[in-house]
Amino acid sequence: MTDHQQNIFKILTLNHISPLGLERFPKRNYLVSEDIENPDAIVVRSHNMLNMDISETVLAIGRAGAGTNNVPVKALSQRGIPVFNTPGANANAVKELVLAGLFLAARNLLPALRFVETLQGDDEALHKMAEREKKRFSGVELPGRTLGIIGLGEIGRLVADAAIKLGMKVIGYDPDITVESAWSLSADVKKAQSIEELLRSSDFITVHVPLLDATHHLINEKSIGTMKQGAILLNFSRHPIVDEKAILAGITSGKIKFYVCDFPSQQLQHQESVITLPHLGASTQEAEENCAVMVVNQLVDFLQNGNITNTVNFPNTSMERESPHRVAVANQNVPNIVGQISTNMANAGLNIHNMVNKSRGEMAYTLVDVDSSVPQHVIDEIALISGVLSVRYVPFPI
Repeated sequence: MTDHQQNIFKILTLNHISPLGLERFPKRNYLVSEDIENPDAIVVRSHNMLNMDISETVLAIGRAGAGTNNVPVKALSQRGIPVFNTPGANANAVKELVLAGLFLAARNLLPALRFVETLQGDDEALHKMAEREKKRFSGVELPGRTLGIIGLGEIGRLVADAAIKLGMKVIGYDPDITVESAWSLSADVKKAQSIEELLRSSDFITVHVPLLDATHHLINEKSIGTMKQGAILLNFSRHPIVDEKAILAGITSGKIKFYVCDFPSQQLQHQESVITLPHLGASTQEAEENCAVMVVNQLVDFLQNGNITNTVNFPNTSMERESPHRVAVANQNVPNIVGQISTNMANAGLNIHNMVNKSRGEMAYTLVDVDSSVPQHVIDEIALISGVLSVRYVPFPI
């Protein structure tokens, strides 16, 4: 019998995780440590797991943040292991950094700071030199300027609201916007029909999309050619969403006045019109706490009830518990798996009390509540069904 069948779950942490989040693991049946063997779940922030030997005991991965580029999602999906993330938990922190980037670029603050650092002499000499040269750093005010937002998820919507309050015009583009996001979006945001329309119209452009094959180098030589002359581009999303060579060429041509990003690289080092920050987007105490609390709550619900909320590889699937006996199945989205699960249970004399099945692309997930205890041989038989990736008996209470 494994530890989690004895009501003990072992949690491995790979980074410093906010204690406020870790405290959400019930102490009576969770062991949480950065040095633990054969864990049931792993909580991670930035640790690179891509080449990590992940134990066969692992049931779930919890990423305390939105991006999962450091997690081998595809390999875990093939094992039926959900990868949880925390969309929106760090949204306010990123929004505030985007606003800081807007002000840095609009008012030429970084070049001005660099200039002041070169000044030498007494106070009178410093004052004279500052007064003589300050026109070099004249900037623009934000009211009346147009901010284009590519990606209208939680962060994009918060940025839009803040920009509108600053008196800016806002145009947004997101072909994959959810119904919930659309309802939450301010009516003052103009909807662009294409990225090109947005780029042509915007004085400032900020990108807030996940890194996918479709968004790799989304900002490239062609799209930069569509921009207004002297546009300011901000990227607090993911480094490869922009083509850095195209960015530098755009700066040389005058298409881009400033490029502000959160991702240092050798190519961007020591470029006068580039403002690079050391990946500070979620680096606030509040964001780290929010992410930790959110991911721990999701892991606990999954481990104890089999429910899935906010994973990058399986559909959101939740069902109120009406029976102490539950089976959770992760499977490929192929025909007749639910029928075969039901048949196996019927053959074992088990009565299905309730069931829910959800799919997401190639993946699917099924929760089944039954009226009596589920023998191990039934779990083993379900595991042998072609297309089943993982199956777990989730008794209650834990």
